Amino acid sequence: MSWLKAVCLFPIHFTLQMLNLGWWASLIVLVGLLKLLSPVTRVTRLLNALNARFEIAFGVTSTFLIKLFNRIELDLHIEGELSEQNWYLITANHRSYLDIILLIGLAKGRYPAPKFFLKKELIWLPFVGLGAWALDMPFMQRHSRAAIAKRPELKGQDIATTQAVCEKYRTTPTTIINFVEGTRFTPTKHASKQSPYTHLLPPKAAGIAFTLAAMGDLFTHMLDISILYPQNTRWPMMDMLCGNMKRIVIDVKVQSVSPQMLGDYQGNQQFRDAFREQLNTRWAEKDARITQFL
Repeated sequence: MSWLKAVCLFPIHFTLQMLNLGWWASLIVLVGLLKLLSPVTRVTRLLNALNARFEIAFGVTSTFLIKLFNRIELDLHIEGELSEQNWYLITANHRSYLDIILLIGLAKGRYPAPKFFLKKELIWLPFVGLGAWALDMPFMQRHSRAAIAKRPELKGQDIATTQAVCEKYRTTPTTIINFVEGTRFTPTKHASKQSPYTHLLPPKAAGIAFTLAAMGDLFTHMLDISILYPQNTRWPMMDMLCGNMKRIVIDVKVQSVSPQMLGDYQGNQQFRDAFREQLNTRWAEKDARITQFL
């Protein structure tokens, strides 16, 4: 019966989700083009605010469709005060592409419309790439150590580029999302990386250190967010589209931005070691919280 329900619901739900994505992405890109034609700062700010509303509307509508097609229990916990007038850095675990939809929908009335650091190649992804461009999300071109060794002038270029992009965020409250594990969690990856955590992959310190180096003075708080699908651990996105999602747990913990987390991660070995230690400690606490909720 579960298989039969999936066959019936999947094409309908998938089509509605894609129409929702296409509709809001088209409006966002249209507003982005209007921004190109308007040199007036005041008008640009109004258009940015409009696009932020469109982004959150996409997440809210998508979440509504998820609830419509799934008999779902949404277990939301928030520890601390949230405000749409603050600047936040979200550090989240990553279980599924569904995480992104939930984090955007969760923003309504709680925190500013979120932005992601995206790989430069994603700008060519239909709807998503141009929509992210119109929302002023930074596209990253990270340089490997080997590339920097061959061309030393590349060192620090990615941080400088990001800082230039992030100057746009200084006048408008903004949320930046960083998936600290760097990839989606699977049991295979958990085993291959020999993770010391029960529910998480080891955190990648370089990504979050990079974000803090570029925007650290801007953030008022960090949000440690854990997203779990306790009864749909293998294929959360497909289960959701097929109407088989049972329960979603979202745990939000408001944290301060520690001064010890701001520094030169690439050039200072002492700071790099201290940063990794502090991040690993926070990740162990996150793993313990997940165990409690499960």
